[in-house]
Amino acid sequence: MKGTALSALFAAATLLASPVFAAEDLCATNLQKIDDSMTTAGATSEGLDKAITEQVDKARAAKASGDTKECIAITSKVLERLEKTEKGSGSSSGSGS
Repeated sequence: MKGTALSALFAAATLLASPVFAAEDLCATNLQKIDDSMTTAGATSEGLDKAITEQVDKARAAKASGDTKECIAITSKVLERLEKTEKGSGSSSGSGS
């Protein structure tokens, strides 16, 4: 009976901890996507690059302090901004064919 109770407690603890790990993974994944995008973009404007760098620094600080929700919020906005920038620059250069 004790083994069953301990197994149930362990299972409950695992389920409760999963969202925390998922949030940390999403924060880290978003930061990696931003790094990859910034590395491959190359042609971003200097002002945009500086603004994104500042936001990434804030996200990394939030992650370091354990505020994964803030990290995800910041990185999600940066990814949206990068996506819009890429779509905008891609549509003007791809219309020649």
